[in-house]
Parts: sequence; structure tokens; C-alpha cells
Amino acid sequence: MALQSSNIMLTITTPNMGKKQRRAGRYLSLFFACILLAPLLICGCSHLNEGSQARSTFIEANDLFSQGNYKASLGIYQQIIEKYPTAGDRVLFEMGIIYSYPGNTQKDYQKSLECFQKLIKDYPESEYRKDSALMVFNINTVIVKDKTIAAQQAQIEALRQEVQSRGNESIDLRKKIESLEQVVRSKENEIATLKKEVIPFPTGPADRILIEKKDRRLTLISNGKALKTYKIALGGNPYGPKEMQGDNKTPEGTYSIDSRNKDSRYHLSLHISYPNENDKKRAKQRGVSPGGDIMIHGIKNGFSWAGDLHSNVDWTKGCIAVTDEEIEEIDRLTPQGTIVEIRP
Repeated sequence: MALQSSNIMLTITTPNMGKKQRRAGRYLSLFFACILLAPLLICGCSHLNEGSQARSTFIEANDLFSQGNYKASLGIYQQIIEKYPTAGDRVLFEMGIIYSYPGNTQKDYQKSLECFQKLIKDYPESEYRKDSALMVFNINTVIVKDKTIAAQQAQIEALRQEVQSRGNESIDLRKKIESLEQVVRSKENEIATLKKEVIPFPTGPADRILIEKKDRRLTLISNGKALKTYKIALGGNPYGPKEMQGDNKTPEGTYSIDSRNKDSRYHLSLHISYPNENDKKRAKQRGVSPGGDIMIHGIKNGFSWAGDLHSNVDWTKGCIAVTDEEIEEIDRLTPQGTIVEIRP
């Protein structure tokens, strides 16, 4: 199960309390302009291929998860952590997701918390540590709100029984009940919003990458459904398809991921199979070289601090750029040969 790690999301359900409970919470992101992005405009790209030893076993666990066989999926993860101890942080992270997944009728928030907490303690340098800390916060928040709602509903029920026994005092008691019910509804609305913000991670893998140049957007798609979208930066000359080497344009057309570089000067990169036959034919007719070396990559090494701010400027030589965290996620979710469609 390949999971989203940048903009973390998880749906959490609560015990049955006589009616459907909805939860709320909202996370806001602040973006600031930064004129120091200029150094990113002056460098090219370099790349190196590397495989994933445990990929097939993770895919097997993900397939079981997608089929709703959560117990079997957890069993595969136990095997992975024994066979590939270096992948222990990823295993703990994805097991934590399964234990708290709303579709899992045997979900166990406590076991989910134990997975995330063990990851934080045992893997201080893990790329999943930040997201695990956020998951611990989210789950604890919902548990606290659930307990508050349960206590208030118990109080409401006690008041209702008192109304039945005290007849003449029923009007005042009903007012108290209505006041408490308003508090409950308010908390339910808060958690409902939280559920919308904290939704399940994409389970991947993606079978298509859609890049929309006009909207500066990259979308991972699996079986026709969007897994996640990312803000992107393009080549310094972003309008129109790439025509020749050195024009700083991002291509337009249908390609695929044909190699990847784990030691890129741009953190990590996925090579796109540009030029295709149409690109070569067009360049030949013009008597020019179509160019190449088009990648989806992260931020230049040493400038990762720019984060999302990088997308405020089209700074590449024709490549598609995302943040370092996002390219790591895209790399995990896109196997070799994934189709890449680049639209104007």
C-alpha cells in the first residue's frame, strides 16, 4: 500500500451513538513569496536509476488492503518487517493506517497509535515521522471529542429520565437538553470537517500521471480516479510544446516513465520518454535537435527550504518540478512504465 505522506489525510469513525456522527477540524497552509528563488533558474538536471527491493511484497499487502482483507494485509506487513527490517518505518506507518481505516470493521485506534508512536520513537530520521506525529494528534483529537460527546449524551439521557419523573419541571429540563444537544451538534460538525480534511491516503500504485501546464498541476490517477494533485513549476518558457533543444519549454504529448535517478542534483527524479516519434518528426522537419533529458524532479540540492514557494516561478529548463517530499511520494506511487500525459 503506497501512501500519501505530504498532505496527510485519514478518515476516522466513532462508536455508534444512536445517530450518524460527523467530525470536524481544519488545517490551513500559509504561503509566502520569496525572491531568493532566482538561483534555481540557472541549473540543469542529472539522474541515476535505482530499484526497490521490497516493492512486490508491499504491492501484495496493498492488493489485500484494496480487497478489504485487512487481517491478511496486516499479516503480510508482519512478514515484511521481518524480511526487510530497513523498511520497518514504512511498515509501521501503513499498519497504523489500516488499524484506523474506517472501512475496517475491526479497527483499533489504540493499535494504530502504538504503530505511529513506535515509528516516532524507533525511527527518528524517518520520512514518515512528521506524518506519524500528525496522525497521533488527529486520532487523539477524535478520541477526546468522542469521549466528550459520550459524556454529554449520557447527561442528556439522565435529564430525559428526570423529565419523565418530574413532570412540572420538564420545560426547564428540556431547555437544558436542547443546550447540550447544540453543544453536541457543534462538536459533530467540527469532526465532520476534520473527516473531510483527514481522508484515507492514496493506496496506489498510479497507472497514469496527468500534467496540466496551464493550471500548473500534476495529478496521479489510478483506475480513472485521482489519487492526489500537486502544484508544479515548469520550464522558463512554459507556453507551447517543446520544439528543440535549449528552448526551455516543457513538452506536450503522451510519454512514460522510463528511468529514475535516486542521486539527482534535484533530490530525486523520474525520466520522461521525451522525445516521442511526433516530437522527432517535427524537429527533423525544422532541421533542429528535439532535445531531451526531461524529468519530473524535486528542488535543487541545497534549496529544499523553498518548499511550496518554488511553484511561484517557472524555473526549470523544461522539466516538471515539485517539492522534495512530493517527488519522493510520486516515486513510491508510480512504477516504471507509468503513462505520462502532458496537456497544454
